[in-house]
Amino acid sequence: MIWFTEYQTPNTGLTVKVKEAKTVKSKYQEILILDTYEYGKMLVLDGAVQTTERDEFIYHEMLAHPALIKHPNPERVLVIGGGDGGTIREVLKHPSVKEAHLCEIDEEVIKISKEYLPTISCELNNPKVQVFVEDGNKFLDERKSYYDVILLDLSDPVGPAEALFKREFYTKVKNALRENGIMAAQTESPFLQELYFKTAVNEIKQVFKYFGTYLAFIPTYPAGMWSFTLASDDVDILKYEESEFDKIKDLKTKYFCDKIYTSLFSIPKFVSDLIK
Repeated sequence: MIWFTEYQTPNTGLTVKVKEAKTVKSKYQEILILDTYEYGKMLVLDGAVQTTERDEFIYHEMLAHPALIKHPNPERVLVIGGGDGGTIREVLKHPSVKEAHLCEIDEEVIKISKEYLPTISCELNNPKVQVFVEDGNKFLDERKSYYDVILLDLSDPVGPAEALFKREFYTKVKNALRENGIMAAQTESPFLQELYFKTAVNEIKQVFKYFGTYLAFIPTYPAGMWSFTLASDDVDILKYEESEFDKIKDLKTKYFCDKIYTSLFSIPKFVSDLIK
């Protein structure tokens, strides 16, 4: 019998029973693929759960769709991180998208996801998709005013990834957006990762004119309470247009829907207080 525990803080963690485990040591990190009884296949990077077959749809839908719906006509989309391919899969549900670029620093994550997580990585070979195995920070230096939507599907802000939660990086993201461009970022758990959450959202606030933070319930993430932040210099994130709801009708989703979208920025008072 195998048990795996992700220590989400020094005092708490997520423990799952595992059927089989595969370990790969890449150039950047330790990659685990765990076949769990409760959540199906689970991708773990340096001890931190990234995604599972059972609950991945919640994270990927909530990262991708609000930004793509807010944008009047998203044609060029960039995903930074997200080597498992789940965010790209959701991006391609929007018929207006002509180019979907994935920038992932660790090629092994892409390879392993294609082999072991086919329901998540299924669109990585789509002809609209171009994969760049590069550092997202450097990648943005070469692309100015190109994308309509940029989605930051990043791992926790620890080690090298810490730079991707800083004002300098968000400024690069803004510079890579075209007019009416929108960014969406995962911004950690406001319950168990309060400092990371506050830092990320406040750095975004310093860079973009408009922003809005929203939440989703993701069982395998710390505390189950996960945050995302939308931002733009041109689009008032907090306003709703009737045309946005027309887009939602045709989406094939399991978590995201018109009711979720209507109440997207209705967040608990303690979370609002953290942002203030």
